[in-house]
Amino acid sequence: MSKLETDLTQGNVLKKLVIFAIPFLISNLIQSIYGVADMLVVGRFAGTESMSGVIIGGQIIFIITQAIIGLGIGGTVLIGQYMGAKNRLALKQVITTLITVLVILAFSIMVILLVLRRPILYLIHTPAESFSEAYRYLSVTLIGLIFIFAYNALAGILRGMGNSKHPLIFVSIACVANIILNFVFIAGLGWGAFGAAFTTVLSQTLSVVLCVRYMVKNNFPFDFKPRSFRIHTEQLKLIFKIGLPSCIQNSIVGLSFTFLTAIVNIVGGVTASAAVGAVSRLNGFAFMPVIAMSSSISAMSAQNYGAGRIDRAVLTCKMGLIFSVAFSFLFFALVMAFPAQILSIFGNDPRMIEDGVSYMRAFAWDFLIIPFMFCINGFLIGGGHTLFTLINSIITSLLLRIPLCYFLGVTLGWGLRGVGFGVPAASVGALLILIAYLFTGKWKQNVIRPSPVPDTVTYE
Repeated sequence: MSKLETDLTQGNVLKKLVIFAIPFLISNLIQSIYGVADMLVVGRFAGTESMSGVIIGGQIIFIITQAIIGLGIGGTVLIGQYMGAKNRLALKQVITTLITVLVILAFSIMVILLVLRRPILYLIHTPAESFSEAYRYLSVTLIGLIFIFAYNALAGILRGMGNSKHPLIFVSIACVANIILNFVFIAGLGWGAFGAAFTTVLSQTLSVVLCVRYMVKNNFPFDFKPRSFRIHTEQLKLIFKIGLPSCIQNSIVGLSFTFLTAIVNIVGGVTASAAVGAVSRLNGFAFMPVIAMSSSISAMSAQNYGAGRIDRAVLTCKMGLIFSVAFSFLFFALVMAFPAQILSIFGNDPRMIEDGVSYMRAFAWDFLIIPFMFCINGFLIGGGHTLFTLINSIITSLLLRIPLCYFLGVTLGWGLRGVGFGVPAASVGALLILIAYLFTGKWKQNVIRPSPVPDTVTYE
């Protein structure tokens, strides 16, 4: 077995899950610091307009990134299942195909959105005061999109192979660089949203360089030379079969929150936008332990589904759920007790803090629901049940979240508090659908069913 790999089908389930999840959790927390560092420095040294520009431009990049991560899930699940089935040839082919496809998509999306960035900002009702800052932030991050894609793809591949330690190391180095560069370009040179975007791209580039260097030195199945980029048709079909539903799902979720941003802009303008952006950064920290555990459950479940150990995959989900509930419920208590104090970290604008407290106390109820949603989804994704998770996401995001947020916030005139309450209300609906699906027993079927083959393919 390569140094890049870890077998998650053997040994104590709890120990394996915790050892895998902790580096993943820390990596996610550190990645959240990217956004928080931008917000803190921009909020303190560039003002509310720049802060709003970073939030709005960042939301668009978030949707794109989440879509590609969703597609990459197809590759990650296949990698895990092929490892569990000991199918080295298919493992090498799926890694090669995934990297090639994501490079093509990165350049294509960059060109298309550079042309459409101005109409998109108008479409989501970007406030006039922050339009130019949002435009600058979006322009720079789109140019550096290949590096944002690359890091997420390579980290996902390593995690599919059971390695969550090294993505943590690379993102930690990049985060330190990001914080230092933020002070140089935003606080020192006064570049505002442009500086925030520039430092983000530079930091992601650093993490990609470190990741590629490590992989090449440890006989990774792909050497990153031009001749190695190729697409294996059978693996491409499987990547899209498993990954496309997750890609669409992540896009829809991100899009629903972009519409939520538009609703917020209608309700309260630039201060409301800044307030919701600050709360979103905080929510990122609240969600990180749950997201890390969900992804860890997915990685372990994929390998165990591939090895035919469904019972072990179920136990993994149960163990992860206990940890996720503990983290999320604790954060809920802190947010409800000290909302103003927490928001003051991002700025001292009294109106922004007032709006943020109203929104945060309503949105926070979602913390009590997401552990169950995320952990069960992670388990289902590991078995390749991404089509169901897509359908559930469409119902939640398009038929529940957006209409509820608009109805409570705009129609009933509850403002930001109504928008906030719409999110947990939609999550309740999603959880009920998940529970109903579990009772059908369809989750016991492995959608991929990889065939074990002799371990005769090497990486050299």
